[in-house]
Amino acid sequence: MAEQEKNQRLGTLSALGACFIWGVLPLYWQLLAAASAYEILAQRMIWSFVFMLAALAFLRRGERFLADCRELWANKRRGGLLLAASVIISLNWFTYIWAVNHGHVLDTSIGYYINPLMSVLLGVVVFHEHLTPAKKISIALASVGIAVMAWQMGKLPWIAVVLAVSFSVYGAVKKKLQLDPFSSITLETLLMLPLAIWYLVQLSAAGGSHFGGSSLMLTLCLFGTGVVTASPLILFSYGANLLPLNVLGFFQYIGPTMGFLLGVFYFREPFSGMQLLAFAFVWAAVLLFTLSDRFAIFQEKQPSDAAELVKQSRQ
Repeated sequence: MAEQEKNQRLGTLSALGACFIWGVLPLYWQLLAAASAYEILAQRMIWSFVFMLAALAFLRRGERFLADCRELWANKRRGGLLLAASVIISLNWFTYIWAVNHGHVLDTSIGYYINPLMSVLLGVVVFHEHLTPAKKISIALASVGIAVMAWQMGKLPWIAVVLAVSFSVYGAVKKKLQLDPFSSITLETLLMLPLAIWYLVQLSAAGGSHFGGSSLMLTLCLFGTGVVTASPLILFSYGANLLPLNVLGFFQYIGPTMGFLLGVFYFREPFSGMQLLAFAFVWAAVLLFTLSDRFAIFQEKQPSDAAELVKQSRQ
């Protein structure tokens, strides 16, 4: 029992640490505002790969990593899934960085609020999982929230939609891939490495690179993108192995909640009554979704494996 309590405590601290880092990331990207989203993404890919190599060596997972590489090389279908995951997560990262540095922190918040609901919907479509009445209502409420945002903005809230769809699709691909998260993250960044290096070489030749320039702080922050990217993924993966999925599912709302608070009170983004109404629908969807898993309300007898997809989307 003591060992179990210790594991739960470590798992909780790890998962909370990951969610806290994700929650304060808008503050970190703001430090990089002088660089373009393309440059930040390229630097993020390179230094994330370097950090993951160091993590593999420190955790002595090198043999597992090489075995996964050999298996993926032999299995072209799984290799294709890995490439798809790499492209999708790159799109997600770019959208998030661009949004934060262009005054759309609130849009990123709502995107990550509805991401678990999108994951559940994909679980039904791709994995033929069962959708309970409570989850059907949750998805409907979130859809109303998106519709209210679209009406208020006069256009589709594309940042929230792209973030939610890309991350949930990424989770679905990872579930199909069934690859060790450490190997997966390392290889996903490795696949994007040639493009990232090419872009940075071109940018440097044109005199537009901010890495190693006059600002030491900016250079260090660009270097640190690898740490702030990979460390929460490692922490969350560790927590996922030690905690029940319903607890893990609840924790994932910490990040977007912190993003919402930062958007309103720190970045001072406009927050109208219509936006509050949109968020209210999304919050109601999230609350119902969380309670339906935690307390089994509105549940039918058939079980759903959707929570596993939510877990995979963070690995």
